[in-house]
Amino acid sequence: MAPAQGGDAAAATTAAATTGGGGAAAPAPAGGLPPPAAATTAADGASSSSPTFDLGGGEVLPVPADVAPLFRPLTLGPFRLSNRIVYAPLTRMRAQGFVPQPIMATYYGQRAVPGTLFISEATNISEEALGYMNSPGVFTREQTEAWRPVVAAVRGRGAVFFCQLWHCGRASHSDLQPGGAAPISSSTRRITSPEYTVFTQNGAQPYPSPRAATREDIARIVQQYAAAAKAAVHDAGFDGVEIHGANGYLIDQFIKDSINDRTDEYGGSIENRCRFCLEVVAAVAAAVGPERVGLRLSPFTSFLDAHDSTPYATHTYLLEKLNGLGLAYIHMVEPRIMGPLEVESHPESLAPFRRVYKGVFIAAGGFKADSGARALAQGEADLVAYGRWYLANPDLHRRFLTHAPLNKYHRDTFYSSGPEGYIDYPTLAQQREREAIAA
Repeated sequence: MAPAQGGDAAAATTAAATTGGGGAAAPAPAGGLPPPAAATTAADGASSSSPTFDLGGGEVLPVPADVAPLFRPLTLGPFRLSNRIVYAPLTRMRAQGFVPQPIMATYYGQRAVPGTLFISEATNISEEALGYMNSPGVFTREQTEAWRPVVAAVRGRGAVFFCQLWHCGRASHSDLQPGGAAPISSSTRRITSPEYTVFTQNGAQPYPSPRAATREDIARIVQQYAAAAKAAVHDAGFDGVEIHGANGYLIDQFIKDSINDRTDEYGGSIENRCRFCLEVVAAVAAAVGPERVGLRLSPFTSFLDAHDSTPYATHTYLLEKLNGLGLAYIHMVEPRIMGPLEVESHPESLAPFRRVYKGVFIAAGGFKADSGARALAQGEADLVAYGRWYLANPDLHRRFLTHAPLNKYHRDTFYSSGPEGYIDYPTLAQQREREAIAA
Protein backbone atom coordinates (compact mmCIF):
# COMPACT_ATOMS: atom_id res chain seq x y z
CA MET A 1 0.00 0.00 0.00
CA ALA A 2 1.24 3.40 -0.82
CA PRO A 3 2.61 5.88 1.71
CA ALA A 4 -0.17 8.28 0.88
CA GLN A 5 -2.67 5.74 2.15
CA GLY A 6 -1.29 5.97 5.64
CA GLY A 7 -3.34 8.22 7.92
CA ASP A 8 -5.64 5.69 9.47
CA ALA A 9 -7.61 5.80 12.69
CA ALA A 10 -8.75 2.67 14.47
CA ALA A 11 -11.60 2.16 16.85
CA ALA A 12 -12.43 -0.68 19.23
CA THR A 13 -15.96 -1.28 20.41
CA THR A 14 -15.57 -4.12 22.85
CA ALA A 15 -15.32 -3.36 26.54
CA ALA A 16 -12.05 -5.28 26.74
CA ALA A 17 -10.56 -3.14 24.00
CA THR A 18 -11.57 0.16 25.51
CA THR A 19 -10.63 -0.51 29.10
CA GLY A 20 -7.00 -1.37 28.38
CA GLY A 21 -6.66 -3.16 31.71
CA GLY A 22 -4.29 -6.02 32.31
CA GLY A 23 -0.62 -6.24 32.79
CA ALA A 24 0.49 -9.69 31.71
CA ALA A 25 3.10 -9.79 29.01
CA ALA A 26 1.90 -11.13 25.66
CA PRO A 27 3.04 -14.63 24.74
CA ALA A 28 5.86 -14.86 22.21
CA PRO A 29 5.01 -16.31 18.78
CA ALA A 30 6.64 -19.53 17.71
CA GLY A 31 9.40 -17.53 16.03
CA GLY A 32 11.10 -17.32 19.42
CA LEU A 33 11.45 -13.55 19.79
CA PRO A 34 10.65 -12.09 23.22
CA PRO A 35 7.17 -10.68 23.78
CA PRO A 36 6.73 -6.92 23.48
CA ALA A 37 7.34 -5.03 26.69
CA ALA A 38 4.29 -4.04 28.69
CA ALA A 39 4.79 -0.27 28.53
CA THR A 40 2.80 1.66 31.10
CA THR A 41 1.39 5.15 31.44
CA ALA A 42 -0.27 7.04 34.25
CA ALA A 43 -3.51 6.49 32.38
CA ASP A 44 -3.18 2.77 33.17
CA GLY A 45 -4.41 3.51 36.65
CA ALA A 46 -1.29 4.89 38.32
CA SER A 47 -1.90 7.32 41.13
CA SER A 48 -0.34 10.34 39.43
CA SER A 49 -2.83 13.13 38.81
CA SER A 50 -0.83 14.22 35.75
CA PRO A 51 -0.72 11.55 33.02
CA THR A 52 2.67 10.72 31.61
CA PHE A 53 3.90 8.59 28.72
CA ASP A 54 7.00 6.41 28.57
CA LEU A 55 8.83 6.90 25.26
CA GLY A 56 11.30 4.17 26.13
CA GLY A 57 14.86 4.41 27.29
CA GLY A 58 13.73 5.78 30.62
CA GLU A 59 12.29 8.96 29.10
CA VAL A 60 8.85 9.95 30.39
CA LEU A 61 6.93 13.01 29.16
CA PRO A 62 3.74 14.63 30.46
CA VAL A 63 0.61 14.10 28.36
CA PRO A 64 -1.18 17.35 27.41
CA ALA A 65 -4.96 17.20 27.76
CA ASP A 66 -5.66 17.92 24.09
CA VAL A 67 -3.81 14.79 22.93
CA ALA A 68 -4.57 12.60 25.95
CA PRO A 69 -6.91 10.26 23.99
CA LEU A 70 -3.93 9.25 21.84
CA PHE A 71 -1.92 8.16 24.88
CA ARG A 72 -4.39 5.89 26.66
CA PRO A 73 -3.72 2.14 26.84
CA LEU A 74 -5.59 -0.56 24.96
CA THR A 75 -5.75 -4.34 25.12
CA LEU A 76 -5.53 -5.83 21.62
CA GLY A 77 -6.09 -9.57 21.84
CA PRO A 78 -3.08 -10.93 23.77
CA PHE A 79 -1.20 -7.65 23.41
CA ARG A 80 -1.00 -4.67 25.69
CA LEU A 81 -0.73 -1.33 23.88
CA SER A 82 0.35 1.75 25.80
CA ASN A 83 -1.13 4.19 23.28
CA ARG A 84 -3.59 4.53 20.41
CA ILE A 85 -1.10 5.58 17.71
CA VAL A 86 -0.52 2.98 14.98
CA TYR A 87 2.16 2.90 12.32
CA ALA A 88 0.15 2.36 9.12
CA PRO A 89 1.27 -0.04 6.36
CA LEU A 90 3.28 1.90 3.77
CA THR A 91 4.84 0.54 0.61
CA ARG A 92 8.37 1.97 0.31
CA MET A 93 10.00 -0.31 -2.30
CA ARG A 94 13.34 -0.77 -0.53
CA ALA A 95 13.24 -4.59 -0.67
CA GLN A 96 15.67 -5.25 -3.51
CA GLY A 97 14.80 -8.45 -5.33
CA PHE A 98 11.68 -8.77 -3.15
CA VAL A 99 13.88 -9.50 -0.11
CA PRO A 100 13.86 -7.27 3.01
CA GLN A 101 17.08 -5.27 3.36
CA PRO A 102 19.06 -4.16 6.46
CA ILE A 103 18.05 -0.55 5.83
CA MET A 104 14.48 -1.57 6.60
CA ALA A 105 15.48 -2.53 10.14
CA THR A 106 16.93 0.94 10.58
CA TYR A 107 13.77 2.57 9.22
CA TYR A 108 11.29 0.65 11.36
CA GLY A 109 13.55 0.74 14.41
CA GLN A 110 13.83 4.53 14.22
CA ARG A 111 10.06 4.77 14.63
CA ALA A 112 9.36 2.02 17.17
CA VAL A 113 7.95 3.12 20.54
CA PRO A 114 7.03 0.76 23.43
CA GLY A 115 3.45 -0.41 23.34
CA THR A 116 2.75 0.87 19.80
CA LEU A 117 1.13 -1.23 17.07
CA PHE A 118 3.13 -1.38 13.84
CA ILE A 119 1.74 -2.80 10.59
CA SER A 120 4.36 -3.66 8.00
CA GLU A 121 4.40 -2.56 4.41
CA ALA A 122 2.37 -4.78 2.10
CA THR A 123 4.15 -8.13 1.83
CA ASN A 124 3.64 -10.57 -1.04
CA ILE A 125 2.30 -14.00 -0.14
CA SER A 126 3.60 -15.77 -3.25
CA GLU A 127 5.49 -15.18 -6.49
CA GLU A 128 2.13 -14.94 -8.25
CA ALA A 129 1.09 -12.17 -5.83
CA LEU A 130 3.78 -9.77 -7.06
CA GLY A 131 2.77 -6.46 -8.62
CA TYR A 132 5.30 -3.89 -7.42
CA MET A 133 9.05 -3.96 -7.96
CA ASN A 134 11.13 -4.20 -4.79
CA SER A 135 8.21 -4.95 -2.50
CA PRO A 136 9.01 -7.60 0.12
CA GLY A 137 7.72 -11.13 0.22
CA VAL A 138 7.28 -13.76 2.91
CA PHE A 139 7.13 -16.88 0.71
CA THR A 140 10.79 -17.98 0.66
CA ARG A 141 13.23 -18.90 3.40
CA GLU A 142 15.54 -16.08 2.28
CA GLN A 143 12.72 -13.57 2.77
CA THR A 144 11.64 -14.79 6.19
CA GLU A 145 15.24 -14.87 7.41
CA ALA A 146 15.74 -11.33 6.12
CA TRP A 147 12.61 -10.17 7.94
CA ARG A 148 13.87 -11.37 11.33
CA PRO A 149 16.26 -8.46 12.06
CA VAL A 150 13.58 -6.02 10.89
CA VAL A 151 11.06 -7.59 13.26
CA ALA A 152 13.63 -7.65 16.05
CA ALA A 153 14.27 -3.92 15.59
CA VAL A 154 10.59 -3.22 16.27
CA ARG A 155 9.78 -5.83 18.91
CA GLY A 156 13.07 -5.25 20.67
CA ARG A 157 11.85 -1.74 21.44
CA GLY A 158 8.65 -3.07 22.97
CA ALA A 159 6.33 -2.47 20.01
CA VAL A 160 3.84 -4.95 18.53
CA PHE A 161 4.44 -5.84 14.86
CA PHE A 162 1.90 -7.25 12.39
CA CYS A 163 2.82 -8.24 8.82
CA GLN A 164 0.42 -7.11 6.10
CA LEU A 165 -0.27 -10.00 3.69
CA TRP A 166 -0.76 -8.93 0.07
CA HIS A 167 -1.79 -10.33 -3.28
CA CYS A 168 -1.92 -7.75 -6.07
CA GLY A 169 -4.15 -9.80 -8.34
CA ARG A 170 -4.78 -7.96 -11.62
CA ALA A 171 -2.63 -5.00 -10.43
CA SER A 172 0.39 -6.72 -11.92
CA HIS A 173 1.97 -7.57 -15.27
CA SER A 174 3.23 -10.67 -17.04
CA ASP A 175 6.78 -9.26 -16.62
CA LEU A 176 6.36 -9.85 -12.88
CA GLN A 177 4.57 -13.19 -13.06
CA PRO A 178 6.03 -16.71 -13.01
CA GLY A 179 6.65 -17.87 -16.57
CA GLY A 180 5.34 -14.60 -17.98
CA ALA A 181 1.75 -15.62 -17.29
CA ALA A 182 -1.14 -13.17 -17.15
CA PRO A 183 -1.92 -11.95 -13.62
CA ILE A 184 -4.90 -13.49 -11.86
CA SER A 185 -8.12 -11.81 -10.69
CA SER A 186 -11.78 -12.48 -10.03
CA SER A 187 -12.53 -11.76 -13.69
CA THR A 188 -10.87 -10.75 -16.95
CA ARG A 189 -11.65 -7.06 -16.45
CA ARG A 190 -8.46 -5.03 -16.58
CA ILE A 191 -7.46 -1.67 -15.09
CA THR A 192 -8.21 0.82 -17.87
CA SER A 193 -7.90 4.30 -16.34
CA PRO A 194 -4.91 5.97 -18.04
CA GLU A 195 -3.48 7.36 -14.78
CA TYR A 196 -2.57 3.84 -13.64
CA THR A 197 0.53 2.06 -14.94
CA VAL A 198 2.59 -0.82 -13.63
CA PHE A 199 6.37 -0.57 -13.36
CA THR A 200 8.41 -3.65 -14.25
CA GLN A 201 12.02 -4.35 -15.15
CA ASN A 202 11.03 -3.15 -18.63
CA GLY A 203 9.70 0.21 -17.44
CA ALA A 204 6.18 1.59 -17.17
CA GLN A 205 3.52 -0.60 -18.75
CA PRO A 206 -0.28 -0.44 -19.10
CA TYR A 207 -2.08 -2.99 -16.99
CA PRO A 208 -2.89 -6.11 -19.04
CA SER A 209 -6.06 -8.16 -19.07
CA PRO A 210 -5.95 -10.68 -16.21
CA ARG A 211 -7.15 -14.24 -16.26
CA ALA A 212 -10.14 -15.20 -14.14
CA ALA A 213 -9.30 -17.48 -11.23
CA THR A 214 -10.68 -21.00 -11.40
CA ARG A 215 -12.06 -22.72 -8.30
CA GLU A 216 -8.76 -24.59 -8.09
CA ASP A 217 -6.87 -21.30 -8.25
CA ILE A 218 -9.00 -19.88 -5.45
CA ALA A 219 -8.41 -22.87 -3.19
CA ARG A 220 -4.67 -22.68 -3.86
CA ILE A 221 -4.48 -18.94 -3.13
CA VAL A 222 -6.43 -19.34 0.11
CA GLN A 223 -3.81 -21.84 1.26
CA GLN A 224 -1.03 -19.47 0.15
CA TYR A 225 -2.44 -16.84 2.51
CA ALA A 226 -2.41 -19.38 5.34
CA ALA A 227 1.14 -20.48 4.53
CA ALA A 228 2.31 -16.86 4.39
CA ALA A 229 0.71 -16.16 7.77
CA LYS A 230 2.54 -19.11 9.31
CA ALA A 231 5.80 -17.97 7.74
CA ALA A 232 5.34 -14.42 9.03
CA VAL A 233 4.55 -15.45 12.62
CA HIS A 234 6.42 -18.72 13.08
CA ASP A 235 9.50 -18.04 10.93
CA ALA A 236 9.93 -14.25 10.67
CA GLY A 237 8.73 -13.63 14.24
CA PHE A 238 5.90 -11.17 13.64
CA ASP A 239 3.26 -10.87 16.38
CA GLY A 240 0.43 -11.25 13.88
CA VAL A 241 -0.75 -10.52 10.35
CA GLU A 242 -3.06 -8.09 8.63
CA ILE A 243 -4.83 -9.38 5.52
CA HIS A 244 -4.82 -6.68 2.83
CA GLY A 245 -8.37 -6.70 1.50
CA ALA A 246 -8.42 -3.07 0.38
CA ASN A 247 -7.49 -0.61 -2.36
CA GLY A 248 -8.24 -2.64 -5.46
CA TYR A 249 -5.97 -5.62 -4.80
CA LEU A 250 -6.99 -9.27 -5.13
CA ILE A 251 -9.46 -9.63 -2.26
CA ASP A 252 -11.03 -6.28 -3.17
CA GLN A 253 -11.26 -7.50 -6.77
CA PHE A 254 -13.63 -10.19 -5.56
CA ILE A 255 -15.59 -7.86 -3.25
CA LYS A 256 -16.19 -4.97 -5.68
CA ASP A 257 -18.89 -5.44 -8.31
CA SER A 258 -17.15 -3.14 -10.82
CA ILE A 259 -14.54 -5.88 -11.19
CA ASN A 260 -16.18 -9.16 -10.21
CA ASP A 261 -18.54 -10.32 -12.97
CA ARG A 262 -18.41 -14.00 -12.08
CA THR A 263 -21.53 -16.16 -12.31
CA ASP A 264 -20.43 -18.91 -9.93
CA GLU A 265 -20.46 -19.04 -6.11
CA TYR A 266 -17.73 -16.35 -5.98
CA GLY A 267 -19.64 -13.70 -7.93
CA GLY A 268 -22.98 -11.98 -8.36
CA SER A 269 -24.59 -11.53 -4.95
CA ILE A 270 -22.97 -9.74 -2.03
CA GLU A 271 -22.72 -13.05 -0.22
CA ASN A 272 -20.86 -14.63 -3.12
CA ARG A 273 -18.53 -11.68 -3.70
CA CYS A 274 -17.50 -11.76 -0.03
CA ARG A 275 -16.95 -15.53 -0.01
CA PHE A 276 -13.28 -15.44 -1.05
CA CYS A 277 -12.43 -12.86 1.61
CA LEU A 278 -14.13 -14.88 4.32
CA GLU A 279 -12.37 -18.07 3.21
CA VAL A 280 -9.01 -16.30 3.40
CA VAL A 281 -9.80 -14.95 6.87
CA ALA A 282 -10.87 -18.39 8.10
CA ALA A 283 -7.74 -20.07 6.74
CA VAL A 284 -5.37 -17.46 8.17
CA ALA A 285 -7.14 -17.48 11.55
CA ALA A 286 -6.84 -21.27 11.67
CA ALA A 287 -3.14 -21.00 10.80
CA VAL A 288 -2.00 -18.52 13.47
CA GLY A 289 -5.01 -17.89 15.72
CA PRO A 290 -7.74 -15.28 15.16
CA GLU A 291 -6.35 -13.04 17.91
CA ARG A 292 -3.28 -12.51 15.71
CA VAL A 293 -5.24 -11.60 12.55
CA GLY A 294 -6.46 -8.22 11.29
CA LEU A 295 -8.22 -7.33 8.04
CA ARG A 296 -8.04 -4.10 6.06
CA LEU A 297 -10.97 -2.98 3.89
CA SER A 298 -11.74 0.10 1.78
CA PRO A 299 -15.48 0.41 1.09
CA PHE A 300 -15.31 3.66 -0.85
CA THR A 301 -12.02 3.63 -2.71
CA SER A 302 -11.86 4.02 -6.47
CA PHE A 303 -8.13 3.27 -6.56
CA LEU A 304 -7.13 0.93 -9.41
CA ASP A 305 -10.67 1.19 -10.82
CA ALA A 306 -12.18 -0.58 -7.81
CA HIS A 307 -15.75 0.60 -7.28
CA ASP A 308 -18.72 -0.93 -5.53
CA SER A 309 -22.28 0.10 -6.35
CA THR A 310 -23.52 -0.67 -2.81
CA PRO A 311 -20.56 -0.17 -0.45
CA TYR A 312 -22.68 0.06 2.69
CA ALA A 313 -24.67 -3.09 2.00
CA THR A 314 -21.61 -5.03 0.84
CA HIS A 315 -19.38 -4.19 3.77
CA THR A 316 -22.14 -4.36 6.37
CA TYR A 317 -22.74 -7.96 5.30
CA LEU A 318 -19.02 -8.69 5.47
CA LEU A 319 -18.59 -7.16 8.93
CA GLU A 320 -21.59 -9.04 10.27
CA LYS A 321 -20.01 -12.29 9.10
CA LEU A 322 -16.71 -11.30 10.75
CA ASN A 323 -18.35 -10.53 14.08
CA GLY A 324 -17.67 -13.20 16.64
CA LEU A 325 -14.56 -14.59 14.96
CA GLY A 326 -12.30 -13.07 17.61
CA LEU A 327 -10.06 -11.20 15.17
CA ALA A 328 -7.49 -8.74 16.48
CA TYR A 329 -9.10 -5.87 14.57
CA ILE A 330 -10.78 -4.57 11.43
CA HIS A 331 -8.95 -1.75 9.64
CA MET A 332 -11.09 0.40 7.32
CA VAL A 333 -10.10 3.27 5.04
CA GLU A 334 -11.99 6.56 5.36
CA PRO A 335 -13.76 7.78 2.19
CA ARG A 336 -11.47 10.80 1.92
CA ILE A 337 -8.53 8.49 1.26
CA MET A 338 -8.67 7.23 -2.34
CA GLY A 339 -5.73 4.90 -2.78
CA PRO A 340 -2.65 7.15 -2.65
CA LEU A 341 -4.75 10.31 -2.92
CA GLU A 342 -6.58 12.44 -0.38
CA VAL A 343 -9.75 14.21 -1.54
CA GLU A 344 -11.10 17.42 -0.07
CA SER A 345 -14.41 16.04 1.13
CA HIS A 346 -16.64 13.03 0.75
CA PRO A 347 -20.24 12.51 1.83
CA GLU A 348 -19.78 8.89 2.93
CA SER A 349 -18.73 7.86 6.42
CA LEU A 350 -17.35 4.83 8.23
CA ALA A 351 -19.65 5.49 11.19
CA PRO A 352 -22.24 2.86 10.18
CA PHE A 353 -19.53 0.20 9.92
CA ARG A 354 -18.12 1.15 13.27
CA ARG A 355 -21.55 0.51 14.76
CA VAL A 356 -21.91 -2.85 13.00
CA TYR A 357 -18.58 -4.40 13.91
CA LYS A 358 -18.30 -5.50 17.54
CA GLY A 359 -14.52 -5.74 17.80
CA VAL A 360 -11.51 -3.46 17.46
CA PHE A 361 -12.06 -1.13 14.50
CA ILE A 362 -9.27 0.76 12.71
CA ALA A 363 -10.32 3.65 10.45
CA ALA A 364 -7.79 5.15 8.01
CA GLY A 365 -8.12 8.81 7.14
CA GLY A 366 -5.21 11.29 7.01
CA PHE A 367 -5.33 12.21 10.70
CA LYS A 368 -3.08 14.63 12.55
CA ALA A 369 -2.75 14.92 16.32
CA ASP A 370 -5.88 17.01 16.85
CA SER A 371 -8.16 15.12 14.48
CA GLY A 372 -6.91 11.76 15.73
CA ALA A 373 -7.49 12.69 19.36
CA ARG A 374 -10.92 14.01 18.45
CA ALA A 375 -11.85 10.79 16.64
CA LEU A 376 -10.91 8.81 19.73
CA ALA A 377 -12.73 11.13 22.12
CA GLN A 378 -15.89 10.98 20.02
CA GLY A 379 -15.87 7.20 19.87
CA GLU A 380 -15.11 7.06 16.16
CA ALA A 381 -11.86 5.21 16.75
CA ASP A 382 -9.83 3.46 19.41
CA LEU A 383 -6.54 3.46 17.53
CA VAL A 384 -5.34 6.06 15.05
CA ALA A 385 -2.92 4.89 12.37
CA TYR A 386 -0.56 7.43 10.89
CA GLY A 387 1.16 6.91 7.57
CA ARG A 388 2.76 9.84 5.77
CA TRP A 389 3.23 11.81 9.00
CA TYR A 390 4.89 8.82 10.69
CA LEU A 391 7.00 8.25 7.59
CA ALA A 392 8.41 11.79 7.84
CA ASN A 393 8.59 12.00 11.64
CA PRO A 394 10.40 9.09 13.30
CA ASP A 395 9.67 10.70 16.68
CA LEU A 396 5.97 11.27 16.02
CA HIS A 397 4.91 10.45 19.59
CA ARG A 398 7.31 13.05 21.00
CA ARG A 399 6.12 15.70 18.57
CA PHE A 400 2.49 15.09 19.50
CA LEU A 401 3.33 15.22 23.21
CA THR A 402 5.27 18.49 22.86
CA HIS A 403 3.12 20.14 20.18
CA ALA A 404 6.20 20.37 17.98
CA PRO A 405 5.85 21.06 14.24
CA LEU A 406 5.94 18.07 11.91
CA ASN A 407 8.48 17.41 9.18
CA LYS A 408 6.96 17.60 5.72
CA TYR A 409 7.00 14.38 3.73
CA HIS A 410 8.56 14.22 0.28
CA ARG A 411 6.54 12.32 -2.31
CA ASP A 412 9.45 12.06 -4.73
CA THR A 413 11.27 9.70 -2.35
CA PHE A 414 8.29 7.53 -1.37
CA TYR A 415 9.36 4.78 -3.80
CA SER A 416 13.05 5.48 -4.43
CA SER A 417 15.68 2.88 -3.65
CA GLY A 418 18.07 4.50 -1.20
CA PRO A 419 18.25 6.11 2.24
CA GLU A 420 17.12 9.56 1.08
CA GLY A 421 13.57 10.21 2.22
CA TYR A 422 13.67 6.94 4.14
CA ILE A 423 16.02 6.97 7.12
CA ASP A 424 17.20 10.59 6.97
CA TYR A 425 14.14 12.44 8.28
CA PRO A 426 15.42 14.30 11.37
CA THR A 427 14.11 13.87 14.88
CA LEU A 428 13.18 16.93 16.89
CA ALA A 429 16.44 16.65 18.83
CA GLN A 430 18.46 16.50 15.63
CA GLN A 431 16.65 19.51 14.23
CA ARG A 432 17.34 21.55 17.34
CA GLU A 433 20.98 20.52 17.34
CA ARG A 434 21.34 21.66 13.74
CA GLU A 435 19.61 24.94 14.51
CA ALA A 436 21.95 25.52 17.45
CA ILE A 437 25.01 24.86 15.28
CA ALA A 438 23.68 27.16 12.55
CA ALA A 439 23.07 29.94 15.08
